[in-house]
Amino acid sequence: MNAKLFFLALAKFFCGVILMGLLLFVPAGSFRFMGAWLLLGILFIPMFAAGIVMMFKNPELLKKRLNAKEEQKEQKAVIALSGIMFLAAFIVAGLNFRFGWIILPDLVSYIAAGIFLLAYILYAEVLRENTYLSRTIEVQENQKVIDTGLYGIVRHPMYMSTLFLFLAMPLVLGSIISFAITLLYFPIIAKRIKNEEKVLEEGLPGYKEYKQKVRFRVIPFIW
Repeated sequence: MNAKLFFLALAKFFCGVILMGLLLFVPAGSFRFMGAWLLLGILFIPMFAAGIVMMFKNPELLKKRLNAKEEQKEQKAVIALSGIMFLAAFIVAGLNFRFGWIILPDLVSYIAAGIFLLAYILYAEVLRENTYLSRTIEVQENQKVIDTGLYGIVRHPMYMSTLFLFLAMPLVLGSIISFAITLLYFPIIAKRIKNEEKVLEEGLPGYKEYKQKVRFRVIPFIW
């Protein structure tokens, strides 16, 4: 086991837990925000388990997933916009709980949590199918076009899974206002995909043909 990679992953994991907790509980002004506890549980427990599996089964993939430093100028803007969107959505969800603006029924939170976990399973399947997946836009050495499994249905199944994950989050938190904010993910991810496909067309042999074979980017028969 790579000790350096293990401690880097562990440090990023706990930093994520602490940051998310601060973004939710400080605006809420209370630790009784049960939607926040539910989201922290369904987000970080599977994440920890997946990290352990990757550490032992595919440490190179874990290393790629930990690398968030973008080289593409356009993607840096996309990352910044995504960060602002999430900050706003989580802070508003906390404020929504504190001031009781529009609180969704608990049933909505539980249904959204189920959708979130199903999307997590989809996310894990994408990681299993494509070991070239990185958090940054790049063409890696010896990379090949993957056109089977979920990649035979849509060109970007990772974004399909994150779409469900991100849209479920504010509903788990019981905030329709935060849900409206996260709808901004559509234009943000569209911009990212446009740039990503340009990079792949230029650097990955067979990608243009793959685009002709698989027509839909993210949502089958829709987008």
